[in-house]
Amino acid sequence: MDVKLLNPFVQAAVEVLKAEVGADVSRGELSLQKSSLTSDELTVMINLVGDVYGMALYGMSIETGLKFVSKIMGQEFAELDALAQSGVAELGNVISGKAAVRFSEAGYVSSISTPTILNGSGVQISTLDFPRIVVPLSTQFGTLTAHLALREKKAGDPRQAERFADSLIPPAPAPSREVE
Repeated sequence: MDVKLLNPFVQAAVEVLKAEVGADVSRGELSLQKSSLTSDELTVMINLVGDVYGMALYGMSIETGLKFVSKIMGQEFAELDALAQSGVAELGNVISGKAAVRFSEAGYVSSISTPTILNGSGVQISTLDFPRIVVPLSTQFGTLTAHLALREKKAGDPRQAERFADSLIPPAPAPSREVE
């Protein structure tokens, strides 16, 4: 994966964690992961479609997610209820949104999906033939691990990103026709 696709997400994550959570952030060693299994207890998944397309996953422990949400919302969360899940999802949404703005400033048009929360480690997420770059971001509240499986649309293939999006969500079945 080209560093120009990675940096907007890492920079956005650092900015958001500093601004919203008051975190001191240090980046760990980058790694490449081909496994389709998550290792984090809580994962926010966001898809990108457009000139830059693929998937961004933000993983953390439930304890870290609760600490982040408690700081963001200014109240203590002891369990991962619907409001806490919404706060964690919004954290991933804001990071991805800031990254999409950076892509736009660089001349790439990309849209992000609404966030999806995956609760439980060992959930299988296929990034198809996309290897993921894994970027751990350590804070005093715990570690947020960004898994980035991104590509740049090639000029000669205008449907490349759309085919990726189509592969993520199966098309709705055609309405059945009754035979008379």
